[in-house]
Amino acid sequence: MTPQVQDERKARQQFVRDRQTVVFTVAIAILAVALVLSLLVFFGFIGKKPQSTNVTSAPNYGVSVPCPVAGEDGNAMAVTNSNINVRVLNGTGKSGLADAVTSALAFRGFVMQPASNYPGTQVIKRTQILFGKNTINEAYTLAAQFNDAILQMDDREDKLIDVVIGSTFSDLNDEKDIHLSADKALTKIQGCVSADTMKSLPKAVQHDPVN
Repeated sequence: MTPQVQDERKARQQFVRDRQTVVFTVAIAILAVALVLSLLVFFGFIGKKPQSTNVTSAPNYGVSVPCPVAGEDGNAMAVTNSNINVRVLNGTGKSGLADAVTSALAFRGFVMQPASNYPGTQVIKRTQILFGKNTINEAYTLAAQFNDAILQMDDREDKLIDVVIGSTFSDLNDEKDIHLSADKALTKIQGCVSADTMKSLPKAVQHDPVN
């Protein structure tokens, strides 16, 4: 066999080895990418369908709420804290929480009734602000103190507002972050309705009427 033929054979062998190396390298890279993608899918980082809007992300957490009541000038204004009567009820298993919130709201100028426990044994998850048709703007004003409270209108006729502290409550909003005063217009909750259209309201928690 001539040297030229040997060189050609070696060249072909080297070419085949080079091609095999490229093929193996590409195959390993593809397998590695597939493994990474499969792990991402398995752990839910990709491929998860976006969740539709649910109760907790809906305006007012999915609870129907009346719109603020406009005055003669067409604006629904916030109410001075000293004109808002509030009672705090503890809906959690944490002792003393209602008293602490009562003291904090009193310090901020609200007219406070003695704190109490929410009736029944059910633990309330999210803080609720319970009010009647005559204290809608007061309830909106009070709601600015909380970052996750639900506004819930019930059948009470008087002006007492109940705040039922839920297990998700951690603290009141910092006063410097509450940009709401009696000379400010209230912001409607998206999807709010006229109070007159709200029928079959839940029964109010037992309380002494405040007028």
